[in-house]
Amino acid sequence: MIREPGMRVASKVSSHCSGDHHVPKTRIDPNTFNGGATYLSMTVATLASATFREPALNSQFQIHRSHLHIFRGLYHASYRSPREFVRCLGVVIFLLMIVTAFTGYVPPWGQMSFWGATVITSLASAIPVVGDTIVTWLWGGFSVDNATLNRFFSLHHLLPFILVGASLLHLAALHQYGSNNPLGVHSEMDQISFYPYFYVKDLVGWVAFAIFFSIWIFYAPNVLGHPDNYIPANPMPTPPHIVPEWYFLPIHAILRSIPDKSGGVAAIAPVFICLLALPFFKSMYVRSSSFRPIHQGIFWLLLADRLLLGWIGCQPVEAPFVTIGQIPPFVFFLFFAITPIPGRVGRGIPNSYTDETDQ
Repeated sequence: MIREPGMRVASKVSSHCSGDHHVPKTRIDPNTFNGGATYLSMTVATLASATFREPALNSQFQIHRSHLHIFRGLYHASYRSPREFVRCLGVVIFLLMIVTAFTGYVPPWGQMSFWGATVITSLASAIPVVGDTIVTWLWGGFSVDNATLNRFFSLHHLLPFILVGASLLHLAALHQYGSNNPLGVHSEMDQISFYPYFYVKDLVGWVAFAIFFSIWIFYAPNVLGHPDNYIPANPMPTPPHIVPEWYFLPIHAILRSIPDKSGGVAAIAPVFICLLALPFFKSMYVRSSSFRPIHQGIFWLLLADRLLLGWIGCQPVEAPFVTIGQIPPFVFFLFFAITPIPGRVGRGIPNSYTDETDQ
């Protein structure tokens, strides 16, 4: 609970520090240090370089942590009543994080930044009637250029404020009914106060993360970066294999699993619709998968499917990856279709340990 705001504040501060020295331009000017942020981070002093690298690495760690948080909620059914609103806000926050990360991926203006922006924004052309108009509006012209870069740079610094507001609403909604627990038991008697147990626990976790994160920033800042993104953007040669960031890989795999462009784009929306609709399935008597062996097996199948989607998303579009890539999306949506069914198998949970003992 302490770690999340701390990481967001640290990322926002470093992002503003880097923004103070970065003017979004499509051409690099070595005399004024204006141009791609990647060029800046490789030419300025070590501490300044760490300032530029921190937002990129922090965003990836936060998205990775959000993935773990979402899967933990799926395992323990933390989304169930009365925490539906908490879950929906969490999905909205996850979407905002992805959009913020994408808009921040473009300003470095490398090959992957340019072509990634071109491919992702071109997806809007699949919208009937107004698709091409939306793409032109996003680009600010007829191609990804300086106008696009300025818009994405401004949006990247605006979205974190919306993200902070959504996070505060998420915490407020959570405090209304309290957190869930691995047993899925709600009792006014069996409780642990936030201070000092959870306070110290989160503080220790935050310090451990800060140490681990500092090692990445100062000793391995480029490990998670794509090597082609260190090449200045050039619209003439197209990279032979465009690979998005790892958090886009599952969506990318679902997108290309359908040969038709409009069908692929239409398949993305149900991913988030399923996450939003899951809390409203009124057919689960037992919450935690610890007491639901059938659902537990289905959950681990979903996790393996998620990893397979990520692997397929980074493979070239050729046989046998095209055929293999059409199976994981089906399994992914099948999970949400059959999740309510195993919930009816099993006895109800007690309100507390004392009730179970009395029975």
